[in-house]
Amino acid sequence: MTDRTPIKLTSLTTKGGCGCKIGPADLAQVLRKLPPATPNPNLLVGLDTSDDAGVYQLTDDLAMVQTVDFFTPIVDDPYSFGQIAAANAISDIYAMGGKPLTALNIVAFPISTLDKSILTEILRGAGDKLKEAGVTLIGGHSIDDKEPKFGLAVTGIVHPKKVRANAGAKVGDKLILTKPIGVGILTTSIKRELLTEEEIKRVTNVMATLNKTAAETMVDFNVNGCTDVTGFGLLGHASEMAKGSQLGLTIYKDQVPVLPRVKELAEAGAVPGGTKNNYNHLKGSVTFPEDMDQLDQWILCDAVTSGGLLISVEGSSADQLLSALQSAGVEAAIIGEVTEEHPGHIRVV
Repeated sequence: MTDRTPIKLTSLTTKGGCGCKIGPADLAQVLRKLPPATPNPNLLVGLDTSDDAGVYQLTDDLAMVQTVDFFTPIVDDPYSFGQIAAANAISDIYAMGGKPLTALNIVAFPISTLDKSILTEILRGAGDKLKEAGVTLIGGHSIDDKEPKFGLAVTGIVHPKKVRANAGAKVGDKLILTKPIGVGILTTSIKRELLTEEEIKRVTNVMATLNKTAAETMVDFNVNGCTDVTGFGLLGHASEMAKGSQLGLTIYKDQVPVLPRVKELAEAGAVPGGTKNNYNHLKGSVTFPEDMDQLDQWILCDAVTSGGLLISVEGSSADQLLSALQSAGVEAAIIGEVTEEHPGHIRVV
């Protein structure tokens, strides 16, 4: 906490802790009852593959990438919350191989009960992160609400032939993850006051770090597919890649980078509901080793806010891309591979 935030923002939310999305099973039930979208030949990426953003072709050489994301506070410092929310929203553009250009703020705030300076700091944090990303803020919308919520709608551009959808993985690809997981368990621990100031700073820095460097680095390599790891967790988003590509994924459990103390805090009960929902949704889509304990399974499903990119890169290029990412300061690791066996399914080993 800083002097400018006497109120703990995470205590103001009814569910705080991980900024979780509506669970995939619940969302699927809702979407199934809606009429199908009108076909449009210019829509390159839409609702069909659960991708990170929509892509709409404008010309032979130019397509627009659009996304939106917002959530309740997961840290107590409002400036940091604004930075995390901005980094999280922009990440969807990077995951599609695009360049973010403009953004709109989305604000819900209890204006009569919280000091206006808190909202100022949220917006200042987001603004500074947008500048770091080279994104221009062009407006936004606000409502008075009982709980503070913040996020952004972001628009970017990409060449139509260079879209990095999550359905593009190919057999023989290696999977590279560019940030450690365990964020949901740690942010839940913030709300329960289980972390030191240094630990809060560490997880905040992970969430506030843009995926810009990772996205720019992968441009020069044979990347076939990409997604970012957010609310559905590492295995949730990996499952979308497996199903979209109609291929199998193998995840090497011991090679997945995990933030410090995550297992210890999970043992103390700091596993968010969103993480358990992710795990339950993935039953039938993931095979775990028989001797893998429940906590380790939950950690691989942990609901992440502003996580890293999961990159599916041609196997012969994987080591070079990993070296380039690490040289650029990205906490990257090769965590798995793509196989023609068990299509649409993940095997953890």
